[in-house]
Amino acid sequence: MSIHPVMQRLADKLKRTDLPEFFPGDQVRVQVKIKEGDKERLQAFEGLVIAINKGAQGTFTVRKMSFGQGVERIFPFNSKVVDRVDKVRSYRVRRAKLFYIRSLRGKAARLKEVDREHAKK
Repeated sequence: MSIHPVMQRLADKLKRTDLPEFFPGDQVRVQVKIKEGDKERLQAFEGLVIAINKGAQGTFTVRKMSFGQGVERIFPFNSKVVDRVDKVRSYRVRRAKLFYIRSLRGKAARLKEVDREHAKK
């Protein structure tokens, strides 16, 4: 099922271009806008990108461990809530969706770090 051409043009016009290129297996720091009363501040959410869903309303899922509890958050690419995304480091993975990380604990959840910037050249 394809998207209507008018909707596709609108989606392309609203698409953000300021986000860096990142992949599943990258550790990212997402600066999220938090509104408290009449004030607005930025809050960082740093974790592993475990899934990227492309499309007109594309999203990416970030997972982190917080006090021994796994926390996942799904961010839309074109959301105004996402101020910026900083890529912290990259890990070597062989899958596009890393949902198996959810069931791993401790040393088993470690991934091998790779320098993806130099690997492309």
